[in-house]
Amino acid sequence: MRATVCSLFVLGLLWDSVRAQDTISSLRAAAAAWEGELPCEKWDCECAFKHQRGCCCANSELQEAEDQIFVRMMDISMRMSQLGERVLEVIGGIRVAFTASMSPRTNCFGPFIRNTPIRYDVITLNQGRGYNPALGIFTAPCSGLYSFSFSVYCKVGVAGKRMNYKVQLMRNREVVASMWEDNKEDSEDSSSQTVLLSLQQGGPG
Repeated sequence: MRATVCSLFVLGLLWDSVRAQDTISSLRAAAAAWEGELPCEKWDCECAFKHQRGCCCANSELQEAEDQIFVRMMDISMRMSQLGERVLEVIGGIRVAFTASMSPRTNCFGPFIRNTPIRYDVITLNQGRGYNPALGIFTAPCSGLYSFSFSVYCKVGVAGKRMNYKVQLMRNREVVASMWEDNKEDSEDSSSQTVLLSLQQGGPG
């Protein structure tokens, strides 16, 4: 019984193979007998009938699609390059830095009963025009990470005389760094601070 089933299965495969070969032969014969222009539209039928290596009936359409993709890629590349140039125009030329100090004075600065901005009157550098000496406030010309360094020096002239100060760096009314001194032993003192702040464009430092 098993031998009969196997024989039938093999005969079935052979029959399907013979039918496929007959169909292919019929198609080839019909193509060879065709007279007139081949209805291939954009397909390259000659290349398929001649069995040229690396060619198919849809070769023309594939080549056209490849050309279109290449053109689009070149256009995207050009647009990205233009975008990069525009970004550099916006942020590449901006350089922000300022250095300011107070003129030497014999009298004290203050005292004050409330927080008062220190208006530095000696401006040696104000690139980007971020620092406003009239207000004593720095406004960020562009968003980014900024480094602020500030120092305080005071001298009373006579050792043992009381001297005190409190200086704060503020951002939007928020204290980010402080220096203070209340000394009765020596005649002069100094303090320094350096902080990094992330500021948005138009934001005060």
